Amino acid sequence: MKRFAFLFLTLFSVSFFGCTDLGEGVFDRQVADDFYATPEGINAALADLYNEIRGDFGGKGVAGADRGWFDMNEVSTDEMLIPTRSDGAWDDNGIWRQFYRHEWNPAQEFVNNTWNWLYRSVFKANLAVELLTDANAEESRIAEAKVLRAYFYYMLMDAYGEIPFYTQNNITVDQIPQADRATVYDFVVQELTENVEKLSEVKSGEFYGRFNKWAGYALLAKVYINAEVYTGTPRWTEAIAACDKIINEGGFSLVNGADYFTMFADDHRTGPSAQEVILAIFIDANTAPRNIIGIRSLRGAQGEALFGFSTWNGATVHRSFVDRYENNDLRKAQWITGPQAGGVNYTLDISSLNNAGVEDGARNTKFLPVEPYNGGAASNDFPIYRYADILLMKAEAAFRLGQTGTALTLVNEIRARANATQLLSLSLNDIYDERGRELCWEGHRRQDMIRFGTFNAGRDFKPTSDATRRIFPLPQSALDTNPNLVQNPGY
Repeated sequence: MKRFAFLFLTLFSVSFFGCTDLGEGVFDRQVADDFYATPEGINAALADLYNEIRGDFGGKGVAGADRGWFDMNEVSTDEMLIPTRSDGAWDDNGIWRQFYRHEWNPAQEFVNNTWNWLYRSVFKANLAVELLTDANAEESRIAEAKVLRAYFYYMLMDAYGEIPFYTQNNITVDQIPQADRATVYDFVVQELTENVEKLSEVKSGEFYGRFNKWAGYALLAKVYINAEVYTGTPRWTEAIAACDKIINEGGFSLVNGADYFTMFADDHRTGPSAQEVILAIFIDANTAPRNIIGIRSLRGAQGEALFGFSTWNGATVHRSFVDRYENNDLRKAQWITGPQAGGVNYTLDISSLNNAGVEDGARNTKFLPVEPYNGGAASNDFPIYRYADILLMKAEAAFRLGQTGTALTLVNEIRARANATQLLSLSLNDIYDERGRELCWEGHRRQDMIRFGTFNAGRDFKPTSDATRRIFPLPQSALDTNPNLVQNPGY
């Protein structure tokens, strides 16, 4: 096992921490243990995990490419729609329409891609934990591997409910037991609470794009804010405590309004966005791909005029979402309509889900492509967690506990940065709408809609869906290979 594990990581580790020439030879247990106690070995063990977080085609990664986790959590909501265009573009055998209408099935590509990506990541995380533990590596690095594993299991639990669960790789696929959601939730919480304080407090340099202490608490806040969905028991007080660790000790703050859109263009290591972005995915289209979020929204002629390559004319949103922004809200500027470069002229309304006009729908420029470009990929880093989200999570938890004054102050802090009108009173729906305006296209919306009870409601082109759609089906391929698994209700 040691020899296999060593060779596995040697072959697949990437340049996130820099390349290491490991040479040739026979790698027995002692050699492996010695290696994984060194800085080079620690970096090799962790590098492949962070490579999995980075987006690429085939459904790999948190965000940046399509047909994976990001699309499952966005195209199923009210803030992203990819209609089939009248020229036939984006038909793709109906997969985008299926997701928008909540008509996915156990064989659907997004469902399978995300499952395969996350379980590949769990396998690598188990391996990293084992290698670093056996080598008596630095405690903070073992903690980092465990937090990464908890992160992958959190996403699996959130998406699929009752899932195969294992923490050691010495088990065959057909023997992995299925754990209920509450059991996985308890594991994730335990791993985070036992390890987050062991993580580094450093925010940049070699820790850019890695789970430091503040990113760990952001993940813990996410787990707690959704605890009632996962277990039936709310954890609002615990969510506030996790947010307060970041607010009181992390040294983060909101960027100025004038710098808002730079958070979705630069790499967050320097400049104003470093004060707000807690955890980001480093992306470089040439060496660490990829980000296509902005590329697949703009029409081809506009992309040619702006960047010198044709963009994909896909993702848009309904008028009802754009209309939630006040006209003076600076965040509304990310949604563009009317005449644009390249002779393009977008309309706000979308005529059809099955046969939309090629210029129907507002287009989003939050992730307006930045250089270097490579084969239709851009190099915008992607913010997984931002300080604004921490403030809004605390506001929501405080409001649900009856602390309306605290919640109102926090929401108005976000609105002040956006130049939006200050609220004099607050409702739960106000917090929900503010989360949509602030965090759209950052991968949070499905969770929010489920937590606020709006996910299954009918909306433009989408009928009311059954509550069973709040989790996705286990892929049929997984059921075929593991007789221990039971499919989720409704599928």
